[in-house]
Amino acid sequence: MLALRSILFNLAFYINLIVRMIVFSPYYFLAERKKAWSVPKNWVRANHWLQAKIAGTTFEIEGLENIPEGGYIFAPKHQSFWDAYALLPWLDDPVYILKRELMWIPLFGQYVSKMKMIPVNRGARGKVMAEVLERTKREIDSGRQLIIYPEGTRRPAGAPPDYKYGIARLYRDLQVPVVPVVMHPGLFWPRRKFLRFPGHFKVRVLPPIAPGMDPDAFMEKLVEVMETASDKLLVETVEANPQIPLREHAKRRLRELGALPSDPRLQ
Repeated sequence: MLALRSILFNLAFYINLIVRMIVFSPYYFLAERKKAWSVPKNWVRANHWLQAKIAGTTFEIEGLENIPEGGYIFAPKHQSFWDAYALLPWLDDPVYILKRELMWIPLFGQYVSKMKMIPVNRGARGKVMAEVLERTKREIDSGRQLIIYPEGTRRPAGAPPDYKYGIARLYRDLQVPVVPVVMHPGLFWPRRKFLRFPGHFKVRVLPPIAPGMDPDAFMEKLVEVMETASDKLLVETVEANPQIPLREHAKRRLRELGALPSDPRLQ
C-alpha cells in the first residue's frame, strides 16, 4: 500500500506540474510579476493537498510571527525536494540565487527568469561574483526575501552539520536579518527515494538574527541556534511518528542525544 500510494502521489505531483504550466502559462507570462506569483504558489498549495490526501503526509508551521516585513535572508534546513518549494506561499516575494544552467531548461528557465531569480556560474570569481552580490542587494532592498540553504545541499535528517560560510558573507554584505528555519521533511520524503511516508511534521521558524554581528560570531550563533532547534524537533518528530522508518543518520543522532531509548527503531 505504501508503494502504491507513493507511486500515485508522484504521478499526481508531476501531472499537477505539467497541467498547470500548460493552462496557466499565458496568465503567468502576461501578468505583472508579483501577481504572477499566484501560479507557482497555488501549485504548491495543490501539492500539499495531494500529499495529504494521497500520501497521508501533513505538516504545520510554527513561528510565522518571527518572519519580519521587507527584505531578509530566509535560511531553512534542506533535506528534501519538498523544502525547495513548500514554503513559497508564506513568503511575499522570494528570490533564489541559482545555477545559471537551470535557466537553460525550456519553459522552466523562462518561469524563473520572469521572477527575476539570480543566475550564477558557480565557478565564477571576482567581478562576476561582485555583480551577483550587487544584484542580490538590489532585490533585497526592494523588499524581497533571499532563500539560502546554509548547508548548501540536501542532507539526511540527523546528519552532522555542514554549514557553508557563504551565508555569513551574505549576512555581512546585505545587512539584513537572517531567519533560521528547521524541519525534518526528509523523514517523509527521503532524498533520492520514491517512497512518500505518511505522518505529520512541523516546520519551525526561529526568531531572526539581527544584522550587524561579526560574520564569524554570526556563523557560530546560526549553527548553534539551528542545530539545537533541529535536534529538539527531530526528537519530537520521531516520537510523534512511530510508523516512520529511520535511516542511519537519524538513528545515530538520536542515540547521541540519549533520546527515545526504548524506541525499537533505535535498537
